[in-house]
Amino acid sequence: MSLSGPRNVNGYRHQQDETWGSAGANGYSRSNISAKLDGYFDKRELPMYKDKPYNYASSRRRPLWQKWRFTFSILLLLVALLYWIGLFSPTSTKPKAKDSKSTWSWLNKPAGLKVDWDERREKVKDAFILSWDGYHKYAWGNDLYHPTSKRGTQMTSAGMGWIIVDALDTLMIMNLTSRLSDAREWITNSLNYEQDQEVNTFETTIRMLGGLLSAHYLSTSFPDMAPLAEDDQGTPGEDLYLEKATDLADRLLGAFDSESGVPYASVNLKTLKGIRSHADDGASSTAEATSLQLEFKYLASLTGEKDYWEKAEKVMKVVDDNGEEDGLLPIFIYAHDGTFRGHNIRLGSRGDSYYEYLIKQYLQTSGEEPIYLDLWNQALNGVRKHLITYTKKSHFAILAERPNGLQSDLQPKMDHLVCFMPGTIALAATGGTTVAEAKKTGKWGKKEQADLDLAVELTKTCWGMYKTTATGLAPEITFFEIDNPPRSEADGPPTPPADPVPYASAEWKDDYVIKNQDAHNLQRPETVETLFYMWRITGEEKYREWGWEMFRSFVNYTQLEGDAGFTSVANVLEVPPRLRDNMESFWLAETLKYFYLLFSPTNLLPLDSIVINTEAHIFPRFKLVRGLKTGWERKPRDLHGRIVVKEAVVAVEDTQKKKKDAPEEGVKEVVGERKSVR
Repeated sequence: MSLSGPRNVNGYRHQQDETWGSAGANGYSRSNISAKLDGYFDKRELPMYKDKPYNYASSRRRPLWQKWRFTFSILLLLVALLYWIGLFSPTSTKPKAKDSKSTWSWLNKPAGLKVDWDERREKVKDAFILSWDGYHKYAWGNDLYHPTSKRGTQMTSAGMGWIIVDALDTLMIMNLTSRLSDAREWITNSLNYEQDQEVNTFETTIRMLGGLLSAHYLSTSFPDMAPLAEDDQGTPGEDLYLEKATDLADRLLGAFDSESGVPYASVNLKTLKGIRSHADDGASSTAEATSLQLEFKYLASLTGEKDYWEKAEKVMKVVDDNGEEDGLLPIFIYAHDGTFRGHNIRLGSRGDSYYEYLIKQYLQTSGEEPIYLDLWNQALNGVRKHLITYTKKSHFAILAERPNGLQSDLQPKMDHLVCFMPGTIALAATGGTTVAEAKKTGKWGKKEQADLDLAVELTKTCWGMYKTTATGLAPEITFFEIDNPPRSEADGPPTPPADPVPYASAEWKDDYVIKNQDAHNLQRPETVETLFYMWRITGEEKYREWGWEMFRSFVNYTQLEGDAGFTSVANVLEVPPRLRDNMESFWLAETLKYFYLLFSPTNLLPLDSIVINTEAHIFPRFKLVRGLKTGWERKPRDLHGRIVVKEAVVAVEDTQKKKKDAPEEGVKEVVGERKSVR
């Protein structure tokens, strides 16, 4: 095995109990000791995964001081903290030096004059194999894998196949036939959704439904990818993935049975009853409610069942009918009436994939639903107007937050989750072709160039999150030093940092502020996802080189001794870092997949023929056939996206026509207007 393992690990581990209820009501992780003890006193909630930051604090039903266990919990947490820092553990050991003759010597090998990207891609495959084989050996069939303690746990009584299903298409893309056969056998014999169990609607849709649909697409459209005889046409199991997907989707539909049509946060797989959120006054996450559409619409195109399409589509109308200013939405929405809760605007947790799925819905149906392009353009213009600012010293572009609404102060903070956005902006600018190809079509103008320029600058900022830490791994959340008042695009963008940014210098790092509570790394994929899109769209090799540096850091600091695989990091500011005891399913489904695709030839899954969901599952683009169509229209808006009354519609349309007919006078004007046709 080419990944025999570095020894950059401590003698003790920060233990993390990752089950459906591993995070308490305040969302913070506890050590194994405190988690087990606290389990006697507190009812667990569903986990907070992709869409929420790890330390997200959900609301409580009653003030903490009114609960008798509050004092006990404080004492317990103090004990857990002492355990965590190693007071009760043996003296930590230094990492062992790597044997220069080992297969890990490539980590310290200087780059040659010519890079062998095929060889680098194989290193990514090796990392996947080590991760998968560790899971197979120590936790096979379990939903969660704890590699430091070499054990697995379930999220439901019978398991959901969380890791297995999420990794199916990665197994196919990497052509790992024997391991895919094991996964397929488990799905055939053990995967059963008839469970009296509450599951998260969003996570189950993007990971499980998305994983099954992607496996169906790849196994039927690319027969040379990890070919299995069981998938051949005419065999009894040829539709296994589609049949399992349909069964699961029929159960998930119960979440949409709210008064408004906005899905509940959770659903019971057996009773098909939607369940309101256990936090946040029962509101659903906006991103979660609006990031189910790619999956259900693709399933509708496969089966001809319009119910999948119509329920997913209705959510978009209900959300848009709120008429939020400049297309920027608060991060919570009530399922019972479809109205928003609060005014928090951000593209990090709970907001992110709403924006991602706008442009991807447009691309999924081959440009035949321009309503989603219109929504995307309005939202992107809103982002540029209200959320883009620049760091104080080095002028990095940042995509900030407005916690109390668009008229409130800007908060210079970016979740790592936000780093999906640069790649998505670039994807929208070209539709998935290269910039060179887009320019040949005559559809490349000032707006497209301005959007690509923004994507380039935001990518630098996300890359800086990695380069500013001792481990070369990004924290979960980064804050930034900015001017007061913050500088906006309307003020004129400052001179951007040099390209390539002088990451070795110290001054630029002063713009990055990483707090200890935000310094963990959960193996998230968003930055390498953006590097993949930027490489495919611009053709610039630097994005592959940045990706290679990132991959080396993951290998050097997150692999465990022996054959257990890789795990999450407790603090990226320390060398060697303390490690957590959890391998996220998206490490296999997303992060390693994007590394593999980044180092692969561009003809492997060309971007202009596919669309990738928010869990990196691959779907085809398709035409509107079999009676499928856009079943809603937007209400008339003013230039800020706010709904206008009928008497003002004519005046607004006249104003918009005049703006459309007026000649372009510069990037600044183009950025400020909405264009529904590229």
